[in-house]
Amino acid sequence: MNKITIYHGSLDIVYHPEIRQSNRTLDYGCGFYTTTNYQQAEDWVTRHSKDRRKPSCGYVNLYEVDLDAIRASNCKWFEGPTEEWVDFVYANRNDRNFNHTYDYVYGPVANDKVYAAFALYESGLLNKQELIKELRTYTLVDQLLMHTEESLKSITFIEAKEIKL
Repeated sequence: MNKITIYHGSLDIVYHPEIRQSNRTLDYGCGFYTTTNYQQAEDWVTRHSKDRRKPSCGYVNLYEVDLDAIRASNCKWFEGPTEEWVDFVYANRNDRNFNHTYDYVYGPVANDKVYAAFALYESGLLNKQELIKELRTYTLVDQLLMHTEESLKSITFIEAKEIKL
């Protein structure tokens, strides 16, 4: 078994993750988003605390997951920004009728710099190859989406670390 720790930034302790529908389009669709990068999860808490009820703290929730089991399941795995990844993120962000059937999706996070580059692509100022070339110059962190109820069974809550805001 190849168990790894994954992180989820939240303003709450999330003992029991849920598949949530979003009121906005996300890179990989609806679900429960995590990362293998602690700092990415902590940064999410800090950014989103400014948008909400001014909480005094947030949490980085830690989970354990078997990476080999995920890769052997109904998983879409993107090693980096590829044409297929661009098409997949574009479809999730722009086609309200697009819905994939993967239990898990893993790949790069489209953070603020990536969003800016993606906006140039969406407006036609960059073609797909230029976008990918640009994205490959960035240091990208990852995200792992649990997209189905079945996928949530694979993660185990470990602890929540408080982040003072």
